[in-house]
Amino acid sequence: VLRCLGIPTRVITNFNSAHDSNVNLSIDKYIDTSGKTLHLTEDSVWNFHVWNESWFIRRDLGSFYDGWQVLDATPQERSKGIYQCGPASTRAIKEGDVNLDYDSSFVFAAVNADCVTWIRYSNKRKKRIYSDTRKIGKFISTKAVGNNSRVDVTANYKYPEVKQISFKIPYSQYKNSLMDDRKILVTAV
Repeated sequence: VLRCLGIPTRVITNFNSAHDSNVNLSIDKYIDTSGKTLHLTEDSVWNFHVWNESWFIRRDLGSFYDGWQVLDATPQERSKGIYQCGPASTRAIKEGDVNLDYDSSFVFAAVNADCVTWIRYSNKRKKRIYSDTRKIGKFISTKAVGNNSRVDVTANYKYPEVKQISFKIPYSQYKNSLMDDRKILVTAV
């Protein structure tokens, strides 16, 4: 439909696509002390997920975010009360601007979440035992114009794994995450 209106649009496939149901930017797996999986979260990793990108000027966000925007016609989570996703700027996703409207945090997690395994003890205390920062968002692809070859657009969504990026989050959220990390360190000793 967008192409019929003259808006450039393409289909995107993301392999190892994260479904971060609680929007904490990680895919959490919990196990008990015997190694048995505990089903405490609805987070998951899909073999692949497909969405569309369309080229928009973003007057609402500023010209920095102009360009390709993610639109998902098959959202699995509610956004502002209804099943919708986007338009989320691919530039915002790449830069880690997860607090912008239109589901940038959800799409960021789909392509860049960490997979974290936690041990949960009987007293509800938890300890992070493993984190994989490279599993999610592989071979993000679209079809080439004029032929059937694959075009890798991963660099539009994320920096190479070796580059550090800063996340723009409210100070209170950052402070709370430090408290959680401190609790984990104290319980691990």
